[in-house]
Amino acid sequence: MKTFRFLLHALLLLAAAPLFGADPVALGDALTQGKVSLNSRLRYESVEQTGLRDADAFTLRTRLGYTIAAWRGWKAMLEAENIVAADGDSYSQAGLNPGGAGKAVIADPETTELNQGWIAFTQDQTTATVGRQRLVLDNARFIGDVGWRQNMQTFDAVVLTDRSLDKTTLTYAYLDRINRVFSDRHAQGKWQSASHVFNASYTGFSAGSLTAYAYLLDFKKIAAVNSCATYGASFAGTTPLSPDVKVAYRAELATQSDYGASLLSYTANYYDLEAGLVAKPGGVTLGYEVLGSGHNVGFKTPLATLHAFNGWADLFLTTPAAGLRDVFLKAVANLPGDYIATAFFHRFTTDVGGFRLGDETDLQLSRKFGKSVTGLVKYANFRRDSPAYPAVQKAWVQVEYNY
Repeated sequence: MKTFRFLLHALLLLAAAPLFGADPVALGDALTQGKVSLNSRLRYESVEQTGLRDADAFTLRTRLGYTIAAWRGWKAMLEAENIVAADGDSYSQAGLNPGGAGKAVIADPETTELNQGWIAFTQDQTTATVGRQRLVLDNARFIGDVGWRQNMQTFDAVVLTDRSLDKTTLTYAYLDRINRVFSDRHAQGKWQSASHVFNASYTGFSAGSLTAYAYLLDFKKIAAVNSCATYGASFAGTTPLSPDVKVAYRAELATQSDYGASLLSYTANYYDLEAGLVAKPGGVTLGYEVLGSGHNVGFKTPLATLHAFNGWADLFLTTPAAGLRDVFLKAVANLPGDYIATAFFHRFTTDVGGFRLGDETDLQLSRKFGKSVTGLVKYANFRRDSPAYPAVQKAWVQVEYNY
C-alpha cells in the first residue's frame, strides 16, 4: 500500500504542470463533453453437476460510466456496477447466500460497487493510469478482466504504457489490489497485492507479433499461496496460403516458480502450440496446451480470464497438482443471417502420468443485432474419466446491450 501511494503521488505531481494557468472554461468543457457509457447484460445460466443440486441463475448486470473528454493530456473515468438476480437462492453465489447451500455454484453474486474509477495522463506516446481499472494483456491467459462473469475483475493499480519505439508497446503495472468476481462481500473477493507486471510486444515482423513478459505476483494473507513469478514469451500471427485462406499459428513458452509471500517451493513450465486455417466462411484450429507441475504444485494463472481456456464448464480454474494437458479442436463458422457458430472439443489429461481426466464439448451460437445488441446461446458438457472431477453440464442464454 505504501508503494502504491508513493507511485500515485509521484505520477500526479509529474503530471500536474499543465494545470497551472489552466483555462477554467476549457476544463469545464472537458468535464461536460465527456462520454456516457452503458452496458446491460441479461443472462440465464443453468448448471447440472454431479453431487450437487441443479442451479439456475437469472441475472441482470448493469454498468453506468462517464469518461471526461481529453484535456491537456488528462482523462478520467467513473463507472458503477449493479448485479441483481430474479431469485438469489436458486443458485449458490459462491457460498455467500445460505439459501443456495447444496446447489451448484454460479459465480455471479448480487452486488453494487464501483467497477472503475481512474485518472490518466498522456505525454507524447506514454500514458500513466492510476486507480481502479480494467487490465487485459495479450490473450488474457495470465492477466485479464474475467469478462465472461457478470462482475468483472478489476485492478487497483498504476499502469504505464509506452509506444515511443516503433511498432512496440511496453507495459508496466503495479497491482495494489485485485477486485475479483466474487464481490467485496466474499472472503476471496479482494486480494491485497504488491505485484509487478512487465509486458513488451513487437508487431514489426511480417509473420506475426512477438511478446515477452515477466509477471511477479505477490499476494498477501489468504491469497499468498497464489504468489508466483512467471517469465515467458509468445509468437502469434497469420500467413496467407492463397488470396482466400490463411494459416494462423501461436506458440508460447513460460516458466514459473514460487515468489514473494508464497510458502511453496516449486518450478513448473507452460507450453501452448496452436495452428489452423482461417477463411471467410470460418476456420479450424488444433491446439495443445500444457500447464506443468513441480513438487506436486500445478502451474498457476491466478489473474487470468480463465473461462476462455480449458473448457467453458470451468472445471480447471485451478490447475491440478499433477498439471494439465489440454488437446483441443476449435471450429468457427460464419453462417447465413450473420450468425456465428463456435465449437470446441477438449481432451484433458494430467501432465504427470498422463491420466485421463475427461472430455468436454462446448457449443455457441451468437449474433449481433445492429451496433449495440448481441445475443448468444451457449452450452458446455464435461464428461469425466476420473472420480476427482464431477460430470457437468452448463447452458446459457444471454442478451447484451452496449452504448
